[in-house]
Amino acid sequence: MKIDVLTLFPEMFQPVFQTSILKKAAEKEAVQYRVINFRDYSSNKHKTVDDYPYGGGVGMVLKPQPVFDAIEDLTKEETKKPRIILMCPQGETYTQKKAEQFAKEDHLIFICGHYEGYDERIRSHVVTDEISIGDYVLTGGELASMVVIDSVVRLLPGVLGKEASHELDSFSTGLLEHPHYTRPAEYKGYKVPDVLLSGNHEKIEQWRSKESLRRTFERRPDLLDKYELSEQQKIWLKEIENEKN
Repeated sequence: MKIDVLTLFPEMFQPVFQTSILKKAAEKEAVQYRVINFRDYSSNKHKTVDDYPYGGGVGMVLKPQPVFDAIEDLTKEETKKPRIILMCPQGETYTQKKAEQFAKEDHLIFICGHYEGYDERIRSHVVTDEISIGDYVLTGGELASMVVIDSVVRLLPGVLGKEASHELDSFSTGLLEHPHYTRPAEYKGYKVPDVLLSGNHEKIEQWRSKESLRRTFERRPDLLDKYELSEQQKIWLKEIENEKN
């Protein structure tokens, strides 16, 4: 996968792309990162990328020309249009399903804005996806794009140690992930559930499935509204509900 980032602050990305899983992914040649300062594409002699909004108002708006020219340059040799992602608080709320969708692409381009907003022609004629990571406003799209990139890259084949490492993550299955424990079996009087020490893998998987359902019911019951429960899960859910009464 190729990942290009258009930003006015390229220095923000170097420590992120040179650390942990994102660095290992590049070393394994699963992904190639390019960080581009789209100020370099400004046709203005002062290299300005923003201007006052038509009609008046507070703040500055990113001009279309530098972004249009940058995208044209990055895609001039491609026959298939990449996913061009605008990080924006007005966008679609980001989910694990969206991450899985992006992970199937060959090329992603992220546009990180600043100031008051984007010229609407960028949204209308360049962008394929508008993404928000939550109902709050950041000073720019850089941090948000890092979140999305991290969530996508870890899904690429061969990036994590085991292919199944991400398949049981919270939200990947539609439910929150079950609790985890490690050594010691008892710490300050707090014990690991006996079933996890039993060596009975069938019972362990049943426990994990039920606890995943319990955690979802307790913390994100809204996820159950669109999740198709198996007959066994329906029985477990009734037991969990009865425990709360």
